[in-house]
Amino acid sequence: MTKLLIRLFVKNYDEINDDKVRWNYGRLSSFVGIFSNILLFLVKFIIGSISNSIAITSDAFNNLSDCVSCIITLFGYHLASKPADKDHPFGHGRMEYIISIIISFLIFMVGIELLKSSFNKIISPEPVEFSLFILIIMLLTVLVKVWMFLFNRYLGNKINNSAMVATSKDSLNDCIATSVAIVSLILSNYIDLPIDGIMGIFVSLFILYSGYGILKDTLDDLLGKPADREVVTKIHELIMEDPHIIGIHDLIIHDYGPGKSIGSCHVEVNAHDSFIAVHDVVDQIEKKIQEELHIMMTLHMDPIDNDDKLTNEYKQMILDIIKKIDKNLSIHDFRIVSGPSHTNLIFDCVIPFDSELTEDKLKQLIDDELAKKDKKFFTVITFDRDYC
Repeated sequence: MTKLLIRLFVKNYDEINDDKVRWNYGRLSSFVGIFSNILLFLVKFIIGSISNSIAITSDAFNNLSDCVSCIITLFGYHLASKPADKDHPFGHGRMEYIISIIISFLIFMVGIELLKSSFNKIISPEPVEFSLFILIIMLLTVLVKVWMFLFNRYLGNKINNSAMVATSKDSLNDCIATSVAIVSLILSNYIDLPIDGIMGIFVSLFILYSGYGILKDTLDDLLGKPADREVVTKIHELIMEDPHIIGIHDLIIHDYGPGKSIGSCHVEVNAHDSFIAVHDVVDQIEKKIQEELHIMMTLHMDPIDNDDKLTNEYKQMILDIIKKIDKNLSIHDFRIVSGPSHTNLIFDCVIPFDSELTEDKLKQLIDDELAKKDKKFFTVITFDRDYC
């Protein structure tokens, strides 16, 4: 069913990095959501009114809020598909993250309202009318939401769209909320307790937790989380497969929305190689990363002299010292400047974010270890972080 809808309504559906194709995917998701949620709202509202169940009625309005979310999402997809312009040179892809935030706040609103109604139902309980017909209809609405969950999850994963993934999670939450309402409907027929209100509280808390999860994931994207490890590994492979490249460091990936990333990286090359030849190699690597990973990558060349025996000896000495301090530390851009009275050891040191060492403390530890070997050594250290 899902693949059939994609073939019918999304032209060139395999070109998922094309903004127009992504817009068509978003439009399909939104229209399916609008139609399905309006239908579910009408069915559940009628059933909730007939059975006098606050859990079912609240679940109906939850579906109505989902319909509003779909309308907002449709508008957001249209904005996200707009091409780059003078004011937004990297496009409008991050609009998808803003949509996810709006959806999460709508989920919060529904959860809070449901929580209030459920408390009122506990304080002033009313009898719930049960019938087999109502039970069957409610079970069918769960199946509809299960399909919507699978549908949006498939679309979201296919085009790497956080808003669709958020919508799929909301559909799954609706399945659970409706299931709880069904349990409440059944138990209310046998237990003389305000089960309807109690179950409503559980549903509302679950919905609020879901909204928090979606908001947290989206804020991580906006604030700038590390690049996906698989992407980082692939970048390493594409760069290091050329024999001219000795090593890489300072890899940074900036996310401007799904399918829109910009990166930079330092690549170490032999200082004695032809600059023109190596520059051509770097250009080809940048193009390959753009073609295969759709990341606009800029590579900076760092010339490394691996033939100097003394430089290599001092570099290994520093490596032994930092690995003794913390095995997760690393260095790059190592060079030496020798003078008549002292020798400067100049390098960059990468400190993991989870390390408890401060830059001053780490420098002191390195200097103390060097002093034990020879007091002529002085360090000039630039401290970096591992952004990926």
